[in-house]
Amino acid sequence: MQRTVVGCAVALLAVCHVAIAQAPASGPVGPVGPAGPAVEVQRRYAAVKDNILKSADKMPAADYGYKPVADIRTYARVVNHISEAQISSCGAVNHTPAASQAKVPPETASKDEIVAALKTSFAECDKAFASLTNGNLLDTFDLPQGQRSRVGLVWGTVGHDMEQYATLALYLRLKGIAPPSSEK
Repeated sequence: MQRTVVGCAVALLAVCHVAIAQAPASGPVGPVGPAGPAVEVQRRYAAVKDNILKSADKMPAADYGYKPVADIRTYARVVNHISEAQISSCGAVNHTPAASQAKVPPETASKDEIVAALKTSFAECDKAFASLTNGNLLDTFDLPQGQRSRVGLVWGTVGHDMEQYATLALYLRLKGIAPPSSEK
């Protein structure tokens, strides 16, 4: 047993040594600038926001009703779903009463109306993410679904946005359009 543990430890060290050796010879590895949980979530939010907004712009207006198969959402519905989720979660962080939160148009609305609602939802989230500090991430909110922490709401928003961006990127690819994250 002890021989197996030692063997595994040696193998792990060898793999780590090889992985470290793959790093570039000069300059820091990873993001440059401030670090910490608040900055890290803000950085991920900014990246996914950029990809989603570019995806919304890239899909032609005539294809907003596109869906690969009959029983799944249209492109417009995916964009609206992002808007609805962001308005709800970021509105909670901002203490925006539900009655005062922006409304999302139907999926049959024009591309311009749907993109305008998306931008409105990002404006709500911009305020929520700008309010983050390492000191307030554990603040809690009483929501209809129960009590949630600020960090849970914002990381949940980023995670959800990433999932939905993957759907948008797939729809774009199926239409022969390169998604924004592939252009870099």
